[in-house]
Amino acid sequence: MTQERVPSPLKPFLEAVAQGPLVSDGAMGSLLYERGIFVTQNFEQLNVSRPDVVKKIHADYLEAGAQIIQTNTFGANSFRLEKHGLVDDVERFNLEGARIAREVVGDRAYVAGSIGPSGLVPGADRRRELASMHKTFVAQAAALQAGGCDLLVLETFRHLDELEAVLKASREGAPRLPIVATVTFDSEGTVADGSGPETVAARLRDIGADVIGVNCGDGPQLSLAMAERMVEIGLPLYVQPNAGLPRTVDGRLLYMATPEYFDVFARRMIQAGARIVGGCCGTTPEHTRWMARSVRMLAGASAVTESTERVPSSAKITGGGVEPVPTAERSPFAAKIARGEFVVSVEVNPEPGTSPEGALAAAKMLIDRGVDIVNIADGPRATARMSNLAFAALLNARHGIEPILHVCGRDRNMLGQMSHLLGAHALNLRNLVVITGDPPKVGDYPEATAVYDLDSVGLLHMASQMNRGLDPAGKVLRGGPTSFFCATGFEPGAADLDREIARLELKVAAGAELVMTQPVFQEELLVRVLERIAHLKVPVMLGVLPLVSFKNAEFLHNEVPGMQIPEEIRERMRKTPAGAEARKEGVRIAREMLFAVRNRVQGAYLMPPLGRYELALEVLEGLSTGVSSVTDTVPTA
Repeated sequence: MTQERVPSPLKPFLEAVAQGPLVSDGAMGSLLYERGIFVTQNFEQLNVSRPDVVKKIHADYLEAGAQIIQTNTFGANSFRLEKHGLVDDVERFNLEGARIAREVVGDRAYVAGSIGPSGLVPGADRRRELASMHKTFVAQAAALQAGGCDLLVLETFRHLDELEAVLKASREGAPRLPIVATVTFDSEGTVADGSGPETVAARLRDIGADVIGVNCGDGPQLSLAMAERMVEIGLPLYVQPNAGLPRTVDGRLLYMATPEYFDVFARRMIQAGARIVGGCCGTTPEHTRWMARSVRMLAGASAVTESTERVPSSAKITGGGVEPVPTAERSPFAAKIARGEFVVSVEVNPEPGTSPEGALAAAKMLIDRGVDIVNIADGPRATARMSNLAFAALLNARHGIEPILHVCGRDRNMLGQMSHLLGAHALNLRNLVVITGDPPKVGDYPEATAVYDLDSVGLLHMASQMNRGLDPAGKVLRGGPTSFFCATGFEPGAADLDREIARLELKVAAGAELVMTQPVFQEELLVRVLERIAHLKVPVMLGVLPLVSFKNAEFLHNEVPGMQIPEEIRERMRKTPAGAEARKEGVRIAREMLFAVRNRVQGAYLMPPLGRYELALEVLEGLSTGVSSVTDTVPTA
């Protein structure tokens, strides 16, 4: 009965999870319904009667980038099958469900045996009910293991006592397989017995789950909120929300959450600590495709297949070409970095609209007051502004100001990125900050589509290849090599610091020569992170953001991934009256941080809020002498 397996290139599942994130597939039942299978049909029977339909769904999810494919066996237990007169087919449906999935994916993805609740409504004799479940779930798990599954997923449970009974039976039936246990929360954030996510997570850990999680429910927002409260338990987290609540349209149940919207929450789930993301009811291969693209970007490489390389070949600078121009000769700014000078950069962005005059004047004022360089974001927070390439060219032409140009992967495909970089070089713009970029859904134009042909690692690789005189295809660039000086971003406050550091290692391997951090408000955090990345031997510029209000501090701490503002800092802002006094306190806090660590970093990267460039100068006052007057009165606008 056991399905024969050839030696697999897949890593052990739990090892891959530890190196994740991974992406799972989406819905089976709602997709079968969408593809013409009426709801009165037993879906698990299709493994025998219509395997072609099930195989096509598995293949579509695999093609979309799913690394975990779940079997069509959610309701293949005797209690649910009995309602269709199929009570004797538990073993058959589960075995064929596993074999179908394995046949489709081969060794390109993991096969997860799906096990759902019994469907019994809890009665007075609960102990007897739970005991009666044991036999069917042992049989289901055993058949899934025999059919070639790599793991079991116990999903959509509301009753913790039932989940415990099913998990014990599954361990007995499939002792070789890791077990994922996920629950469904109601709109109040509780399961059937009233337990919240922290209690649920502890219970799942105590009953022996290898991975815990949340699935189904009222959509991505609720799942994200529950996941954020479950992650502290320490076990890997699996999050599979619905595509929102369904609506009836022309007599059909439709789920309204778009793939793009769903993907925004998938990113947030990963940033909150999820090791596996996927979809439940209403999600489709298109939802999976968007999530898979984000997972590739956030992970930097596949965590699924065995490899002896630390960095994927696609992230390495290939051989050939010419020797790059020495760093100190690429730009005046690069020369300062190469000499080890402390440098200061302030972010200046043109206002939305047609006129760049205000931003041009601000940039000139900052340079005249001693700032080394200005940097220009590439559609920050996914807002529409004048092209930063055009604004940088104006800065250079009118005032001779050397800028740092942000380049993100959101808006241009590979050909567009190549043209963008060639154009920047022709305009004598040599300094780049290479980032992946915020998705459009967080900005003012959520209907816009993102491209993301290349993430930050891919963009760094492209620029580094061009510095060697080669295009992405390895062809020699006419006119000679470029001479870009490439910086990249880094989040010291990332929820998963190990993953963020691994990502930074990929960026440095791809050609990053300078690190510019997100704003940091904790000296201890920065010192700890600098020690963790010291082996990369890359200079670091500290991100500095002067707070302007308590509301501003709360928003950054709670709503912006990668930002950690200590409670004592937020409390200082809370106690300070709004307005000028709050801005003064925000400057004071920023100065304290910068002056405390200035000898540990090679520069400061200031992000003045709301175009208040004078705040940047107030933060920098006295920096050149090393004397901080943070206890003195600070001028405010």
